[in-house]
Amino acid sequence: MSEVEIDWPWQYSFPPFFTLQPHPETRHKQVAAWKSLILAYCQKTKTYIIDVREATQFSLFNNSAINRKLEHNVIVSILSELQKTGNAAAVDKAKNRWEIYWHTLEEWASMIYEYVSNSGMQNTVLTLYELVHGENSNGEEFNGMQQEVLLKVLKVLERERKCEVIVEDDMQGAKFF
Repeated sequence: MSEVEIDWPWQYSFPPFFTLQPHPETRHKQVAAWKSLILAYCQKTKTYIIDVREATQFSLFNNSAINRKLEHNVIVSILSELQKTGNAAAVDKAKNRWEIYWHTLEEWASMIYEYVSNSGMQNTVLTLYELVHGENSNGEEFNGMQQEVLLKVLKVLERERKCEVIVEDDMQGAKFF
């Protein structure tokens, strides 16, 4: 995770925000605030993977100004809540590594397909690198997308019969229809 200038919400400076609250209604609001903060942070920093084992080293889960860190198990429970809305997915069975989607895979798929359509690149093959690192995708929100996430997004488009994912020995790409 890269460290960039973040406009932290007021809760971030409130010590109880870093301790899971026992009252159900308060906890619900706290988890909702954490979910929003995680998605906003990941979008701003273009973070696609969170490793929970390292998470407290980053400002998102560690406010050194008030000497508070979010505990490992609380981070996992919030990420599990994000998974229910399609905004996160555990990469491993131990739930240590998580992919974060500030847009759901379906939303990303729509954005990429719209970009391909508007750019007149239907019926062409694009490498994965070209798609997310090419000059044409500069300024697009998916520019720089992590390859594992991109492949999942393309699988959504493949299921919708809008592209075919091509994986050859030395080339990975997609043909868009």
